[in-house]
Amino acid sequence: MKYLFGPVPSRRLGISLGVDLVPYKVCSLNCVYCEVGRTTSLTIERKEYIPINEVIEELQDYLNQKPELDFITFSGQGEPTLNSGLGKVINFIKDNYPEYKVAVITNGTLFSVKEVRNEVSRANVLLPSLDAVSELSFLKINRPNKYLNIDEIVTGLIRLREEFKGKIFLEIFFIPGLNDTNEELKLLKETTQKIKPDLVQLNTLDRPRTEDFVKSVTQKELLRIKDFFEPLPVEIIAKAKTRKQIKSFNKNIEEQILDTIIRRPCTDKDLSEILDIHLNELNKYLSELIDSGKITSNKQDRGLFFKIKK
Repeated sequence: MKYLFGPVPSRRLGISLGVDLVPYKVCSLNCVYCEVGRTTSLTIERKEYIPINEVIEELQDYLNQKPELDFITFSGQGEPTLNSGLGKVINFIKDNYPEYKVAVITNGTLFSVKEVRNEVSRANVLLPSLDAVSELSFLKINRPNKYLNIDEIVTGLIRLREEFKGKIFLEIFFIPGLNDTNEELKLLKETTQKIKPDLVQLNTLDRPRTEDFVKSVTQKELLRIKDFFEPLPVEIIAKAKTRKQIKSFNKNIEEQILDTIIRRPCTDKDLSEILDIHLNELNKYLSELIDSGKITSNKQDRGLFFKIKK
């Protein structure tokens, strides 16, 4: 599959078929914690980055097999709402395969645009992120395109909530020392109360990140933040169901990864190209191998390299 990946185990959506609508790494943000890596095209320009008719054809071929899925999820190697054909693909799924639920994982930066809000209107669940409300923290954590403004982003999320009939799960990714201070938490809570999501999901580092300084917030701290956000509906994102417990787990892929890096350490992008596996799906296998103690990683000039753990 060229534009689809998975199904993968999602910490928030169960078993999810991924749909990637932008090339590596086209995004409106360059977040310090991104597992995919640094943004190579920092843009807010909307266009058909990936041929939408080819995506629809691939979806049709796959969904005609009637796979067992919890969600069809628009995510991938960049920001899905940048593709101007997003609405067309969502409408195709809802018109032809209404038995499947649709989710859009987004950084939430483009909902100030009415057209974008209209295009996602038939999704079942939207999962935007909002990591900071103060301009300084927004710049430090998300490193946005220069034309983005945090106040406009928040206004867009508020308008989205007013118009969207499905569920909105707002994710906040916490980094020690950047957005977990009392001042930042107060701003985040006040803004979240205005957005009125169905659920606030607290997250922290669980996979490889773009910048070395990014660390995990402790479970104790996440519980403190959860208490702070109440009475808002809030949860801490739990670790995903291990990939080996789902039907789509491919033992051969795990072995191919090990066979490759035993010869020489590789970045995730190297492995994605060598093994012809979508980067997002590959990262699920890498997480499984790290958790099982079979591989480790170290930062070098060209990125994060994975190698056999001795």
